[in-house]
Amino acid sequence: MHTSEPVRPEPILAHDAPDAAFDAQVEAACVRACARIAPSWPLDRAIAVNPHWGRIAGSVREVAARMAVLADIQVLPPREYLAQAWGEGRVCAEDLQQALAQLPAAQQAGLSVPDCIAALSRPRSLPRLPLLIDVLDDDAQRHTRLSWRQAITHQVSQTCAAYFDEVQADWRPARGQGLYAFWRQTLGLDHGIGVLMGLPELGRHIRALPASREQAERWVLRRLGLRPEVWADYLEAVLLTVNGWASWCAYRAWQARLAGGSDGHLRDLLAIRLAWGAILLECKDAAAAQRAFGALQAQWRQAPALLQQAESLLQVDEVWQLALELGYQRQLRQRLQAAALAQAPATVAAPMIEVQAAFCIDVRSEPLRRALEAVWPAIQTIGFAGFFGLPIAYTPLGTAARRPQLPGFFAPAMEVGDQIESTDAKSDAQLHEQAQVARARHFARSEQWRAGNRWPSAAFSYVEAAGVGYLGKLRHWLWPGAKARHSDDLAGLPSAYQGLCRPTLLGLDADARLQLARRVLHAMGLEQNLAPLVLLVGHGSQSANNAQAAALDCGACCGQSGEVNARALARLLNEPALREGLRAQGLHIPDDTAFVACLHNTTTDEIEGFDLDLLPPAALARWQRLQPVLAQACDQLRRERAPRLGLDPAQAADKLLLQLRRRANDGAQTRPEWGLAGNAAFIIAPRQRSLGARLDGRCFLHDYDSARDADGGVLELLMTAPMLVTHWINWQYHASSCDPRRLGSGNKLLHNVVGGALGVFEGNGGDLRIGLSWQSVHDGERLVHEPLRLTVLIDAPRAAIGAVIARHELLQQLLDNGWLHLWRFEGEDFERYAPAGWVAAL
Repeated sequence: MHTSEPVRPEPILAHDAPDAAFDAQVEAACVRACARIAPSWPLDRAIAVNPHWGRIAGSVREVAARMAVLADIQVLPPREYLAQAWGEGRVCAEDLQQALAQLPAAQQAGLSVPDCIAALSRPRSLPRLPLLIDVLDDDAQRHTRLSWRQAITHQVSQTCAAYFDEVQADWRPARGQGLYAFWRQTLGLDHGIGVLMGLPELGRHIRALPASREQAERWVLRRLGLRPEVWADYLEAVLLTVNGWASWCAYRAWQARLAGGSDGHLRDLLAIRLAWGAILLECKDAAAAQRAFGALQAQWRQAPALLQQAESLLQVDEVWQLALELGYQRQLRQRLQAAALAQAPATVAAPMIEVQAAFCIDVRSEPLRRALEAVWPAIQTIGFAGFFGLPIAYTPLGTAARRPQLPGFFAPAMEVGDQIESTDAKSDAQLHEQAQVARARHFARSEQWRAGNRWPSAAFSYVEAAGVGYLGKLRHWLWPGAKARHSDDLAGLPSAYQGLCRPTLLGLDADARLQLARRVLHAMGLEQNLAPLVLLVGHGSQSANNAQAAALDCGACCGQSGEVNARALARLLNEPALREGLRAQGLHIPDDTAFVACLHNTTTDEIEGFDLDLLPPAALARWQRLQPVLAQACDQLRRERAPRLGLDPAQAADKLLLQLRRRANDGAQTRPEWGLAGNAAFIIAPRQRSLGARLDGRCFLHDYDSARDADGGVLELLMTAPMLVTHWINWQYHASSCDPRRLGSGNKLLHNVVGGALGVFEGNGGDLRIGLSWQSVHDGERLVHEPLRLTVLIDAPRAAIGAVIARHELLQQLLDNGWLHLWRFEGEDFERYAPAGWVAAL
């Protein structure tokens, strides 16, 4: 409903006659607004997410305008950063000219290179649209207290923290009636919120709360008097005031959909924020309420024009974003072409491959692969998707926990559990039972310890009783040692069993195991020419006192290390019966080939092997001969990384390793490593295309040979799974760098964990924070991550790539709307994808 005059607010409790058409419009607007909120995974399963995932149907510039107008969120790089890049020569005039040539809208607007340069000295000033709570917050004392927006965000956030907590609090609220009902009850007991808002009589107006979420939604949209075409935008702006908790609710909905169900908490959250408007209207007299409605309606009548204005103002920023990327692409192209020239036909025969090492495609494996190849030409490295093709959920020994070990796009289709397996005559079943009992006893004791710590009144008395045993934990933070990485999956398991505890695929019959092995070997390109020793190298990080530790592990394994996947696959491929079955189907694994699961510790750059006691003598001997190669390559990589960590790369190898281990164990260390900062490209091609190129740990590398993929099935899998995962990683780092206040998690030193693992507050309240901490992308003086959109390079025919794009609307949206760049190798040169067709990459 819309009129040219302000709408007088009606009584809150008035009965609205049923109106099916109106209700359908409200439902559609709510669904649309909720669909725009991207999920955010919990801390213990942290994976990178593009926070604009629900908005990719629009162009990047359109989304940047919407986020600025609706929520004061910055999507494109700050102009101060762009000015720095220009001053340092990372962007040149030629880059700007090429960017203008690739952006017709910028040309039509008459932008020139001098215009773009001049814009850097001007602040970015974009329009904003208010919400009802903003226009109501107009009393003379508003500058002496929390704004109503801040106070409401804090109250809603505290309510959500109590409601969703599963492990941190000993008291848990009844959730049977849902989040909205819980909030409605809680607010009536909150005697402090009125003081924070400068409304000491607020409690008397709580009775005005709509009784249900549906009533809240309909009441607000009926009374606001806004045009129906802006409802979804208004509701999205409402959700963005509590974007962290909205993202958490979106995660719950995402998980429910994967399981074939649904979850209504995001709608509850939307209704809560809308219902606050109903309460605040009750606190205003009729004249003030009428003024508020008039101001709101006047502003939102201009919404389409303001959004268009913001898009126009951001054209110059879009040019700079593209120019920044063109500068990087130029460098990447030169390095790949130089590597190709260096691989001119050799006059001597290539060495026989003695070891193959399949690495997760994480950018941190690129420099390690390069180092290994430089140290020993007889090793062939391979890049493969981080979860090693196993869509599994893992249950550690003796626990009821079940966690996914695959990208968040998918639901687990297989189960992995721990099995105790020894090499002596003792019964494995007996050992398994003993290990379970021992672990259960440990957990029972540690639960008593944690209970003593949770109660504030008991904390000091418990420390006093525990004495030196408790203070010993603090000593490790004050004087960090040089302990190697220890798997959390073995926590509470006596050391006698730890080396015998092995992740194993469960419940698959012989045929299913055969098909799984065939798929994985085909995708890796290992159906033939297998080396005697094949390493499956996952990765994991090491840090202490780090709430966001999982963000440094493997995003493709749902915030876990790649250990479980690599070990389960190695055990499968080493099974004699499975090899016999594969041989019967024409796929021959030589008898002397052994698969070894390994883990690359990305904090210290060490490689650890697993289940070595199960290897046959010849394979174990090859592993031992490989150790000097691994040691030299890892030392080379540590020296390469040292300057970015403020360490001396010229010191002795053992001292540098010691320093890195101490950093990893230091509870005060905010930057144990730089994670995936700097990620910028994803190369899907044979290793020969990048062999020898120094890519600075900025590229995901996935080996792919189109000649072995006649039907394009592997290419389609790569473009619809790893390419999307790398896109999510890239945009999480981009967003956390461009707007650390709203899309990053702020200052790590102020983090407080919420609900055990739900997320973090910055300080003791405010919204739940999403994204990366400032310390993960900034070194204290400048950004370490360069906010570039991902450039994907594929070595495949145009027709094959085009066929995959044509079958997937999602890919069309990402490419046509500028969320990532797509290039392909064309001989020794490159072509780039454009909506109108492939063009030469200049």
